[in-house]
Amino acid sequence: MGETEKDLIYSEGIKAGKRIYYFDVKQSRNGDKYIAITESKKINEGTIDNPRFVFEKHKLFLYKEDYEKFVDALNRALGVAKGTISVAELRAQQTAAQEAVQEAEAPAQAVAAEPAAATAEEEEKTEKKSFLDKVKDIF
Repeated sequence: MGETEKDLIYSEGIKAGKRIYYFDVKQSRNGDKYIAITESKKINEGTIDNPRFVFEKHKLFLYKEDYEKFVDALNRALGVAKGTISVAELRAQQTAAQEAVQEAEAPAQAVAAEPAAATAEEEEKTEKKSFLDKVKDIF
């Protein structure tokens, strides 16, 4: 899909040394909005006497179903980088969250295992049937 002016809804660039970060809000063909984050870095591929600059670009696409998870993870990473959140605190929170998920899944797994046991019993009964009885069940 070629980019057109209609695809781009909003754009903002942030200069950071030899890098520029672009935050673009775009719209897909089906009307959904998404964010494209681009890092553009100026690189000299020439020599000192004959400099030749090129821009190396890296893109990240962020879709609406991931916005909240992305922002949460970014805030945690920023907190650790700034020293306002400890890594030990985050690991404790992650462990507690994983344990809560496992506890919530345990009853569902037990319920799902019951029909499997019943199916195994039914299979034993069908194995004991003669070949003719199995054919009769089919027709």
